[in-house]
Amino acid sequence: MANIAFVAGSSRANSQSSKVARFLRQRAIALGLCDDANSSVIDLGLVPLPLWPAEDEGPWALFAQQLAAADAVVIISPEWNGMAAPAIKNFFIYASKAQLAHKPGLLVGVSAGVGGAYPISELRASSYKNCRLCYLPEHLIVRDVEHVLNLPEPSSEADQYLRERIDYTLGLLGLYSSALTSVRAAADMSDKRFTNGM
Repeated sequence: MANIAFVAGSSRANSQSSKVARFLRQRAIALGLCDDANSSVIDLGLVPLPLWPAEDEGPWALFAQQLAAADAVVIISPEWNGMAAPAIKNFFIYASKAQLAHKPGLLVGVSAGVGGAYPISELRASSYKNCRLCYLPEHLIVRDVEHVLNLPEPSSEADQYLRERIDYTLGLLGLYSSALTSVRAAADMSDKRFTNGM
């Protein structure tokens, strides 16, 4: 059983991204990938990180501990004006290889409309370099987010399809989590010449 951290990357309290993070966590528990004791939701809307750099890093110490204990990470980002939300970008400035190196990461884009792809593209391009998070080739996009994942049972065909896709993708995350355990155990991350990615 893996330890999975779910990061809700909206700076808004009670956001749709937070709703998605909690739904994904419950599905991962139902699928037997993790349980209550070894999974967590880091909600950047409820507990915001100060804009980096900060003299007082606030909640980062707790977040860093949760991420270091995790075997896999799910990154949920809303699409704001065709971009990843500022809170999740700020999160990745804090994150380092100490928390995320050689761990599988599942990207989830969230849109109130039919978008959601741009955060996936942006985060794949720029967020992994120094922290060495390994993004799965699969990702999820939750479109029309206000009308899906709200009830125990799906409310439409689109909601049903999305839930099936979520279960499939979380299953893959579990497989990657197991596979990369040996990589993390064998990888030497101590060479100071290669602290950052190229």
